[in-house]
Amino acid sequence: MFTSEGVHDAEATVHPFAAGDGLGLTLTRFRRGPPQGPGNSARPRDAVLLVHGLTTSSDMFIMPEHANLAGYLLDHGFPDVWALDHRMSNRFPYDLACHRFTLDDVALHDFPTALAEIRAHVGPGCRIHVIAHCLGAVAFAMSLAAGAVTGVSSAIANSSALVLRLPAWSRCKLRVVPGLTEYVLGLPYLNPAWPQDAHFSRGRVIARTVSLFHRECDVPSCHMVSAMWGAGRPALFDHERMSPVTHERIADLFGATGVHYYRHIRAIVRAGRAVKYRPGDPAYRDLPDDYLEAAAGLTTPLLLTSGDRNHVMSDSNTACQRELARLAPGVSRLRLFPGYGHQDVFMGKDSARDVFPQLVDFLREHAD
Repeated sequence: MFTSEGVHDAEATVHPFAAGDGLGLTLTRFRRGPPQGPGNSARPRDAVLLVHGLTTSSDMFIMPEHANLAGYLLDHGFPDVWALDHRMSNRFPYDLACHRFTLDDVALHDFPTALAEIRAHVGPGCRIHVIAHCLGAVAFAMSLAAGAVTGVSSAIANSSALVLRLPAWSRCKLRVVPGLTEYVLGLPYLNPAWPQDAHFSRGRVIARTVSLFHRECDVPSCHMVSAMWGAGRPALFDHERMSPVTHERIADLFGATGVHYYRHIRAIVRAGRAVKYRPGDPAYRDLPDDYLEAAAGLTTPLLLTSGDRNHVMSDSNTACQRELARLAPGVSRLRLFPGYGHQDVFMGKDSARDVFPQLVDFLREHAD
């Protein structure tokens, strides 16, 4: 965790910046070749921004145990790669507090400032492409539809975007878990690392209880992640798709998260499309109440992807592509990865063979 050793032969620099509401965020840049920046004619013409989902971080793109997405992009013609840790990242201590952030905050405050930070370094002539995952993809699609971010040359949204369709068991958990966690258990967050807590602590007891219903493996943190997301044993991936090293460090890769994000997810699921959490709140006046309706004005080429065995977001992107084909014809397309689920699309041991080439092909269509 927190190592860039998985990205070989690249200069890594960290760029802290403030979101639109002042919250501290981080970009990590991986680059090869001559120094780049405004005024340097040798700089690449394309940069790629990687966006994680809820409870993960930029670590999911730079894993050292096998070929990772950041390294693959560098190896295949994209020598300027940026990994964002937005406010849903497990790297930030404020995710261990009881907060009231929503996906609207990510869409309104995080992505516009992240792109402005990148452009300050790469110059105005550089095309920016985005690869986003899970709720990071939902929030980025919301930001794109709202016009909060502009000038993006292409975007890939994995697992979900502007439509959320969840398994029935996930919908049940969404109704119960936020209130149960905060007001009954008195905990501000859920944490896959609870199995490592002291004996008889609340977190350890919850984790032991969860493991009673998950006999598919002997890694308690894997059980916790399945309880937090999706419906299945396991829910987020197929064990056979994952490296044993990755499986053992699930608690590193999936961190704690406040449960208020779940309430916004619940509102989106009920509406059948991405919607603002608090319509009428003047703090979010620049965002549309209905993001899918606003997507009628989309012009950014968009690739919607998902594993065809997705037990977290189900067929969300399939449904989203149907809607976008109606609202913004020709802007989006759909790609399903056979045998893959939700998280193993990026974190699987063979993703560099089965998935990444297809992502790069799409980026190349809209690059030099």
